[in-house]
Amino acid sequence: MLTASRPAPPERTPRDVLHGPISSAPATPLIRLELAGPHTRIHAVLCLACPHGPAGCCAAPPAVAWADIGRIASLGGAAWLLHEIAEGRLRPSPRGLAILRVPPADVEGRPFPGRCVYLGPRGCTIAPERRSATCNYYVCDEALAPEGAPAATVRAAHAAHETLMDLYAHGDLTIADEVTATWPDGPPWDEPFLAWLATRYERLLHRKRRLLRPLQPSR
Repeated sequence: MLTASRPAPPERTPRDVLHGPISSAPATPLIRLELAGPHTRIHAVLCLACPHGPAGCCAAPPAVAWADIGRIASLGGAAWLLHEIAEGRLRPSPRGLAILRVPPADVEGRPFPGRCVYLGPRGCTIAPERRSATCNYYVCDEALAPEGAPAATVRAAHAAHETLMDLYAHGDLTIADEVTATWPDGPPWDEPFLAWLATRYERLLHRKRRLLRPLQPSR
């Protein structure tokens, strides 16, 4: 017997699939989104026991690129950035700031390979608002689609991942061009420069506000 076909369900956004405070999430979800617009974080259980080694992705820390620096400064971290530069944990580079990579060592009785200076035995030692955005949203393909994770959750995580990659890749290129045009011999690493980067980052968010709408937390 022929029956009427059902209409396809509407496309679901990351906000539809995963939202709310951490306490409302199921116990130990394989993947979880912490929606916060441009500061959204993607959590994956596999990262806690990375098959590639105890340092995981932190064995090769990303740059704190121009959009990242603007983000950190806009969240009140300008003084922290200048302190980390003075201490040598961050170093000016053509892409923004490079993170110090420390040599292999035993940490609390466990052998750790060369890694990001901010990686401790129980994970990152700095707050999410002081990290490169990549550290908050990047999850490798293996961890982003673990066996047993709900398909809707995996799709939502992929969508958030792509949105944030687009935002920060575009922002880095745009701000890098402005930095080069304004300071062809290199920028001054001081509070006025960091405040300038913060305003460029905020302009980026304004231009990309529609792109970021699905990543806004529910009210």
